[in-house]
Amino acid sequence: MPSKSENSDRNHRMGVTVISPHSLPQYLHLQQSIPNQKAVKTSCLLSYGRRGGVLLGQNNHPDPTTVNSITTVPAMKLNSSSSSIAAEATSTGAAAAADDVVLELELGEIKDKYVKWKWKGQYAINYIVSHPEDANPNPNAPPILLVHGFGASVPHWRRNIKTLAKHYTVYAIDLIGFGASDKPIGFSYTMEKWAELILDFLDEVVQKPTVLIGNSVGSLACVISASESKKGLVRGLVLLNCSGGMNNKAIVDDWRIKLLFPLLMLIDFLLKQRPIASFIFERVRQRESLRNILSSVYANKESVDEELVEIIMEPTSDPGALDAFVSIVTGPPGPNPVQLMPGLSLPILVLWGDEDPFTPLDGPVGKYFTSLPSQKSNVSLSILQGVGHCPHDDRPKLVHDKLLPWLDNLSIENSVV
Repeated sequence: MPSKSENSDRNHRMGVTVISPHSLPQYLHLQQSIPNQKAVKTSCLLSYGRRGGVLLGQNNHPDPTTVNSITTVPAMKLNSSSSSIAAEATSTGAAAAADDVVLELELGEIKDKYVKWKWKGQYAINYIVSHPEDANPNPNAPPILLVHGFGASVPHWRRNIKTLAKHYTVYAIDLIGFGASDKPIGFSYTMEKWAELILDFLDEVVQKPTVLIGNSVGSLACVISASESKKGLVRGLVLLNCSGGMNNKAIVDDWRIKLLFPLLMLIDFLLKQRPIASFIFERVRQRESLRNILSSVYANKESVDEELVEIIMEPTSDPGALDAFVSIVTGPPGPNPVQLMPGLSLPILVLWGDEDPFTPLDGPVGKYFTSLPSQKSNVSLSILQGVGHCPHDDRPKLVHDKLLPWLDNLSIENSVV
């Protein structure tokens, strides 16, 4: 039987903190006292929306006993050998150290992989594909399609593609209006059109049942795609801090947002005035403004490097970028995930950064996804501590630790079917 010191060393290596029963109340008190997140800057409000329907300044951090009853990081487990409780908590320092060894593609490497696909015979859609590094790849491993969020693009997956491509065929796409894809003047951007684009891409390019992995509005586009797929094109979903809609109007059902609805309508009106929209867009797209916005939504500030700022900033100089911005911010919010998720029976993994100021855990969307595993057996949820709105780039190691075993299980299920 291992000695106490051996157990301690093993737990330290695994990133496990052992909490004795008498210290549990203090642990829970500390968890409940986690401060609320900083308010989002006005420029961030204009470019994306408020914090998922929660008034800035509220301090309603979820009860850890409720969160931990699902699946979370940390997740408390009963240790029968020592009658203690283990909290699988990765410290900020340890996570930062782990992130240092994450396989990363440079921006130039990613651009060298760019391929164009003609959607509907007229729109050039940018994507990349990376094939498995395995000499004998698993034939049951499903391909993966990465779908970015608002203002992002293919390079936002820079810290994930190489890791996933060790064993899987990985596609990453620029939605129309973003990245190196076309930004047609006069195009009406909607969540439904992005979902249609994704399904057409799976049908024409990938041509296999695919796991969709999305962040923010990219997650919602994946949910809509899975809901509308009639050809069995979607094998599974991975949702990283899923958005409630294309813009802030998606959360008007929350009574607190109703109070601000006149202001939101005023913002829509102002953005539809070309000179005003151009002025706001130019202010938002400045390097320092983008850096501040990104710093407000990333918990790990070291991940907000110059390359990330460049990834977000470069496409904003394209013709049509302003029109895309205005259409997306002022357009209809699209279907709500709360309406769509009950109809999905395929395997779903939900990963949620607990320091997200856009879609916080205590907001309507966060609360809904937190409750899902108790309602649907096909949904798994992990809450990632010390992680913001873009978990895959903020703390990629934490995401991979949850994502890769889930994908492996899916491959095993494929071999049985």
